[in-house]
Parts: sequence; C-alpha cells; structure tokens
Amino acid sequence: MNKIFKNSLLLFCICSIQFVAAQENRADEIKKKLLDKNSKEVLVAAHRGDWRNSPENSLAAIENAIKMGVDIVEIDVKRTIDGKIILMHDKSLDRTTTGKGLVNEWSLDSIKSLRLKNGCSIKTKHRVPTLEEAMLLAKGRILVNLDQAYDFFDEVYAILEKTGTVNQVIMKGKQPVSKVKKEFGNYLSKVIFMPIVDLDKDDALTQIKDYMDDLKPVAFELLYVSDSNPVPAKVNELLKGKSLIWYNTLWDTMAGAHDDDMSLEDPDKGYGYLIDKLGARILQTDRPAYLIDYLKRKGLHD
Repeated sequence: MNKIFKNSLLLFCICSIQFVAAQENRADEIKKKLLDKNSKEVLVAAHRGDWRNSPENSLAAIENAIKMGVDIVEIDVKRTIDGKIILMHDKSLDRTTTGKGLVNEWSLDSIKSLRLKNGCSIKTKHRVPTLEEAMLLAKGRILVNLDQAYDFFDEVYAILEKTGTVNQVIMKGKQPVSKVKKEFGNYLSKVIFMPIVDLDKDDALTQIKDYMDDLKPVAFELLYVSDSNPVPAKVNELLKGKSLIWYNTLWDTMAGAHDDDMSLEDPDKGYGYLIDKLGARILQTDRPAYLIDYLKRKGLHD
C-alpha cells in the first residue's frame, strides 16, 4: 500500500467519522433552537414524514425528511394485539396498507407481512415500521413529535429508553394542566410536553395562563379558524420571550386559512403571516421542502 493511498484512506475515514458525528449531534442542535425562547429561526415539522414521496409514517418518509433538513418529524403510533408499538395513524389498516381490519386485532408478525400504500393508494415495497425501528433511524438526527402516544406512554417510554432517544421526543395534548400533571407528571421532566390550545374556545387565554403559571411550556400548539378572531394576536404578545408558538398549515381551519394551499399561491400571505403577524416559530406542514425553501430565502432557516 503506497503512501498516497494510505493518506487518502485516512482522510476518507476521518471525513466519514466527522459526518456521522455531525448527524448524531444534529438533534441536539435543533433542541437548542427549540429551547431558545427568543429564537428568530423557524423550525419545520413534517406531518407524518415526507409522505408525498414515500408512504406516510414509513422509515423512508422519516429519512427523506431528515435529508431535506426538516427539524421535527411528526409520527403516529398504535398498539398491536400482542402489545407492540408500530407507526400508524388510523385505527384501521385499510387506508395505508394492503391489510384489512383494526390494528389492535393484528399481531406484529402479521402486520409486517403487509405493504404500505402511498398517497395515491398504490402498494409500495415499504413495510410498517415499529416505533423502535423509527427511533433508531431518527436517533441523533431529528426531533420526533409522537402523536396518539399519550394513552400508553409507559410502554412508549420504555422504547425511548431502550433506543436512547428520550431527549428527542415531543409530546402534545389538549388536556388541562391539572390533568396532565396527574396523568403525565412522571414524564414532564424527561420529555418536552406542548399543550394544544384551541383559540376559538372561550377559555383559551385561561388555559394558556394556567399552563404558563404551572409548567411554563417550551411551546404551545395553537389552533384557530378565522382571522376575525383577535385572540391569536393577543397570545403572540402574551407568549413573546416566554414560549414559542407552533401552528399547523395542513389545512385551512387550523390556522385561519394561512395553510399550505394559500402558501403555494403566496407564501408571504400563508407562512409569512403566521410568522410575522402571529409570532410562529414552529410550522407543521405537508410540504416541508417548499416551506424550507421559503424560510431559507427569508433567512429564517439554516
């Protein structure tokens, strides 16, 4: 082996190690931004992963999201008849897989024999992943918002501990603060919990103030139907410098119609309104690549 080859091999090994280390540290860097109450950067959450290019809640959808620079991937979980935790949004297998029936009536082995369908309901090569497989893929690379995990979080948490991914997880819920402390209190110091507040409800501001007094959440996920509601602007002022604001742009009734569809026509009226007028620093989208491109042009995303 000549000297030039040896040096080239050594350089390749060093670069490979540095790349892996950077990937493993990325989740920590994202979390620092999430915990920065005065952050100007906008974090991007991909709804069910990059489901436009791979089946929703698939490993490929998570991997695609990571590669495009998404900060948070939202995934849904369900429990099989033999107590295994898998990625699945619906209670039924019918829409997203080649199977039929309820998830909780199938064993993991049986579900693993199925194929996932894409957004056009076409069978793909992809299989239903377990939560453990998903968290190992995401480990050190992206934050994970676990949806529909609240009711069996004891079992979920065991998987997070096993995979060493506890510090990457975001949980959310609509419950009042007293109920969350009672039911989820053991985990509040271990994973990030974000309240979901419907700003169209009469007690919305009371809910927010109760959470601020008791738990001081990292962020709130907020919902409202129309810009005629004055509360979103009030909440922006209330939370400034205290908690970040998360809005969903998945469809029009979640954020005053400033959704992905509006943003495709005019991103300043869609995404830009939520950021500039209502203080959003986290946006969950079904078009993560498009949103990231917009934010980069605005200097709001790395």
